[in-house]
Amino acid sequence: MALTMNHVQLESALKQQGPGCLYLVVGEEDLLRDSALNALTQAVLGAEGDAFNYEQFYGDEASGADIQNSIAAVPVFAVRRLVVVKAAEKLTARESEPLLDCVNNPVESTTVVFVSSKMDGRLKFSQALARSAVVVDCSPLRDVQLPAWISREAERIGLRLEEAAAQLLQEVCSTSLYSVRRELEKLASYVPPDRAVTAADVYQLRGMEPGASVFDLALAIAEGRRGRALSILARNLDAGEAPLRILGSLAWQYRRIWKVKESLARGGREGEAARSLRMDPGKVRTFLDHFSESHLERAIRLFLDADGRLKGGSSSRPKMILERVLLTLCEKSDGTQSETTPPSQAPLKRGATRTVSNVRTIKSRNRPMR
Repeated sequence: MALTMNHVQLESALKQQGPGCLYLVVGEEDLLRDSALNALTQAVLGAEGDAFNYEQFYGDEASGADIQNSIAAVPVFAVRRLVVVKAAEKLTARESEPLLDCVNNPVESTTVVFVSSKMDGRLKFSQALARSAVVVDCSPLRDVQLPAWISREAERIGLRLEEAAAQLLQEVCSTSLYSVRRELEKLASYVPPDRAVTAADVYQLRGMEPGASVFDLALAIAEGRRGRALSILARNLDAGEAPLRILGSLAWQYRRIWKVKESLARGGREGEAARSLRMDPGKVRTFLDHFSESHLERAIRLFLDADGRLKGGSSSRPKMILERVLLTLCEKSDGTQSETTPPSQAPLKRGATRTVSNVRTIKSRNRPMR
């Protein structure tokens, strides 16, 4: 069975053992894929790189024979050479056939890295690769993993983050690790090295006003304050925030609310829920009571419908689409479908999944989200 590790374990293994012959870097998080590939490149070719012993292919352009010949080539004045195949999922069954021998019998002097967002497990080549390669899992980070990742990135560039600043970064950049990294790099240039980064610094650099985060938006929805919700939306749009990103952040916040409700239902502590939601422990249950299961399920349907409209022919009026979502969510949830809920949107079937914008997949079931 193939060895599976994450990007952090990969870096540790490369330092201790050096590079191997065959890797599959797979997952939907592009920053993690790029980081893993960069670590492998430096381990094989050194920090300066080595053009003589490096070749890169794309699965939808290269032939299997060309990749095979490159893998079999002898290193030039070096111990190893590196062959990278990006978009490996686009290799056809015909083009991947010549590569089966390279996968089942790796060339000792060549490190081969197949990079893909998701492989088709039905193909013989994918199955062979999964058995023989070191698999580097680059799936999107879970909510519980994000704080540690943000802390490591901040430490890497010499930043100290106050807890409120780290929480705000997690909220406003939840759809992309690359966006978190860009914000951290901007903060490193803005904040003096002798003090910690505050939430006010994050607001300042993102062009946001305090009180206009996705948490504030969810609080306005919970309180049924339509004017407040529309005002927050307008402020974010005026600040240049992309409509799809606003929708994605709101969907991410709803997913977190659902998970916190599930945790409390299983006996979780209110203190932990308060830290997750960034609010007073005494107000957590009152806040969550506004988000019934029927409200959360209706919200998912609204997000899916708005996502399709923003990406389709309705993209010329994004503000109206988002306002419609917020006005519907601000209605008191009584377990019945709102008049403003899209009538054509059928309830999701049990186990159905779909990705809203760039956030993680949301699942709707008859029980709370996991």
